[in-house]
Amino acid sequence: MPSSRLVGFYNLRPEERLEQTSQWAALTEQERAILQGIPGLDLPRANQMIENVIGVYGLPLGIAVNFTVNGRDVLVPMVIEEPSVVAGVSLTAKLARTGGGFQAITTAPEMIGQIQVLDVPDPWSARFDLLAARDDLLAQADETDPVILRLGGGARDLEVRVVEQSPVGPMLIVHLILDCRDAMGANAVNTACEAIAPRIEEITGGRVGLRILSNLAERRLARARCTIPLDVLAFREFSGEDVARGIVEAGAFAAADPYRAATHNKGIMNGVDAVVIATGNDWRAVEAGAHAYAARSGRYNSLSTWARDADGHLVGTLEMPLAVGVVGGATRVHPTAQLALKILGVQTARELAEIIVAVGLAQNLAALRALATEGIQRGHMRLHARQIAVAAGAREHEIEPVVQRMTAGGVIRLDHAEAVLAELRQSKPAAE
Repeated sequence: MPSSRLVGFYNLRPEERLEQTSQWAALTEQERAILQGIPGLDLPRANQMIENVIGVYGLPLGIAVNFTVNGRDVLVPMVIEEPSVVAGVSLTAKLARTGGGFQAITTAPEMIGQIQVLDVPDPWSARFDLLAARDDLLAQADETDPVILRLGGGARDLEVRVVEQSPVGPMLIVHLILDCRDAMGANAVNTACEAIAPRIEEITGGRVGLRILSNLAERRLARARCTIPLDVLAFREFSGEDVARGIVEAGAFAAADPYRAATHNKGIMNGVDAVVIATGNDWRAVEAGAHAYAARSGRYNSLSTWARDADGHLVGTLEMPLAVGVVGGATRVHPTAQLALKILGVQTARELAEIIVAVGLAQNLAALRALATEGIQRGHMRLHARQIAVAAGAREHEIEPVVQRMTAGGVIRLDHAEAVLAELRQSKPAAE
């Protein structure tokens, strides 16, 4: 099995990184070309994906290295515009390797479809009747997708809640639980909900309103854990003990304060969303589910926990809904998304979710490690300086000298980059 521990990967030229990744995933010449943006997502294919297409929009695709998830080494494609994220998760994945890497588990890929029932004469009696008809309703839902049924999925359960007070009066909320196998499942769930809605109206004597998937996918959870030995946490003037204590204290801050929890969880989603986007999945759905899950107690909270084990090592856990798929939607339409799945080497939606939740935990650790020690800006701004140099108009051969001068002076701003660039060009005219 090849190792994801690619020493010096960051220092390679993009072409050399592509070569190593191509060897890892056995990419063809055509697939390499897609990653270079040559054929990629073209206008005709984009026109089939959304409406009113006039072009395509590119984002950088990076590879996070050093990951071991459930004993398997993986290279992780990440699509994101923010500097320091790919570097951060690669660093913390290296730290986690020393403690055995990331362990991750997922629950069954069950999604919740909601059916709103209004104008019900007797809500509690109607609830009883719906639950009595559960098996018939599930069988009817199964008829809508024979493929999922053949693959071992299908309707699993029916739940009915009575909402006695709302701005429009009492209502019934019917939850259809559907195992979507390796699909994200939105289309399958929505279709099944619409199919059983007329029968629900007959049973309840009410009027069906909305029939739609819930993005609070609390039955489709992903969990990750890592253990970081104390000695590998030490760096520069910070001891392992200091770093571990700072990370635990930072985690406690997020657990105690929703203002901090929002930013804490945003850091987690920096890692999660980048893989979700790379694989063509719906990052808005994943975001909505994650933040709703963080607030399920009625108070917004942290999605992760950090503590010390009996040996004093740092232990992190992350639990969140992760409704992602490896079939259907943009995942199978976008050529780069298909390549991302090939690089990851995943065959099922649950495997993909396990890697994504591990990346989320790794990014959380990267952010807390920086915050609890040298501060978030030192490393982040060093990487951000390249974007500032480009924005100032630096050409390829000018970028590194501008970055070096800015970081040496500790001033990383657009106006300063423009001044540095002007000085460089005055002393040595830029090549045409």
